Amino acid sequence: MAASDRPTIVSVNVGLARTVEWRGRQVTSAIWKEPVSGPVAVAGVNLDGDDQADRRVHGGPDKAVYAYASEDYGWWAGTRGPLVPGTFGENLTTAGIDLGASHVGDRWTVGSVVLEVAQPRQPCFKLGIRMGDDTFPDLFDEAKRPGAYLRIVRAGSLAAGDVITVEPARRPAVSLATLVAENPDEATLRQTAADGRIPEGWRKAALRALRRDAG
Repeated sequence: MAASDRPTIVSVNVGLARTVEWRGRQVTSAIWKEPVSGPVAVAGVNLDGDDQADRRVHGGPDKAVYAYASEDYGWWAGTRGPLVPGTFGENLTTAGIDLGASHVGDRWTVGSVVLEVAQPRQPCFKLGIRMGDDTFPDLFDEAKRPGAYLRIVRAGSLAAGDVITVEPARRPAVSLATLVAENPDEATLRQTAADGRIPEGWRKAALRALRRDAG
């Protein structure tokens, strides 16, 4: 594979929280991200210059960095028209990597940073605010193109144009597409519930589904 064909960072996007009016009330969100140039420091649970407004449901170790693929942007362009990097609130716009086919536990070395795939995105109403369409979170969910949240394993810096080197997760591992699939079978639910690399919320949901099916 030529270097130009390898997975890369197309854009690094950051943004701070802002307050907007939505349905007659004030809502604070940091979903508005703008591309930045040059190396960006990555440490703790954030990129330098980035933030999340509500850490109860956004951010934290298992949602420290959000990636969305330029290939998925191309798919959305068929119905939404051209969209610029950062539109979906992602920190990293990627090319050459199928995020849905990524597995929890895959590790990315990019720049001097090591990241680990943690979970897919579950859209909330703030994505609808960003897109100017209250129905968009449902459309995003139905599209099954969730992007990838990543943990920060090793702090460092990265920049647009950096190559992503992927170290596949130890198998067996669960893919992001599997986590967002409709009606997973029992074997998938058991694997999800048992894999400690998967965030607790997903594992608890799998256990609830198993108990429901058993009942």
